[in-house]
Amino acid sequence: MSEHPNHQDAERHQPYIEFQHVSKSFGDHKVLDDVSFQVYPGETLCILGRSGVGKSVSLHHIMGFLKPDSGRVMVAFQDITDYGELELEQIRKKVTMVFQNGALFDSLTVGENVAFPLRERRDLDEEQIFQIVDGLLDMVGVKPMRDLLPSDLSTGMKRSVAIARALSAQPECILYDEPTTMVDPLMAQLLGDLIQKLKQQLKLTSIVVTHDMRLAKKLADRIVFLHEAKAIFVGSVHEMERAHEDVVQEFLKLDELIVPGRDDGYSAYT
Repeated sequence: MSEHPNHQDAERHQPYIEFQHVSKSFGDHKVLDDVSFQVYPGETLCILGRSGVGKSVSLHHIMGFLKPDSGRVMVAFQDITDYGELELEQIRKKVTMVFQNGALFDSLTVGENVAFPLRERRDLDEEQIFQIVDGLLDMVGVKPMRDLLPSDLSTGMKRSVAIARALSAQPECILYDEPTTMVDPLMAQLLGDLIQKLKQQLKLTSIVVTHDMRLAKKLADRIVFLHEAKAIFVGSVHEMERAHEDVVQEFLKLDELIVPGRDDGYSAYT
């Protein structure tokens, strides 16, 4: 037996991402107020809450696009709070983000968008890149769109391509910002199934920002519920259903309502 402890085993019991008493304000508006939570390797955490409660701002702290006013942000087992841009670039090779708008390059085809991170590595030939891109597009269900431009795609298809591009960077963790917003119910279900499949097959650590309770129930190992800049609940879906906080119960009840004039059962918060 080796005398040295297995670092990978040790890391599995440490949070891959952690907020330690994080606060952030923009002017007089406090967006995060003493927020703490942890995400363990291979876990899917959903951040829930109404619009404007700091869900996307949390993701931007994890990516290093924003710095907290106070508190510490740990990502990929490292304290990135004071990291400069060069150090953050190394973190972003491990942690990638799927933005609401997809953030695809308009002038590149679907295939070229997905190939972009692979070409930046400079260690693959074109045939290898082609095969990887084909496999990723097939995995996310958009292989027939390989030669189309992003402008030819629906919002949901753009998100699928953005997920394929995120995967091409071979990350350890993916952050999803409102993946089912502004897509039809069928596409929302397909995107939820895809994120679940990636978790199961690739063992990726994930954070999903959403106000779609159906998506959270499908994906979440644990939930953070943000309200008025505070994390008022952290726990499993079952624990959330038994939570004492009125706003959490109100959120769950509203989710069961069907918005007047629509029959897709979308949350009243949409």
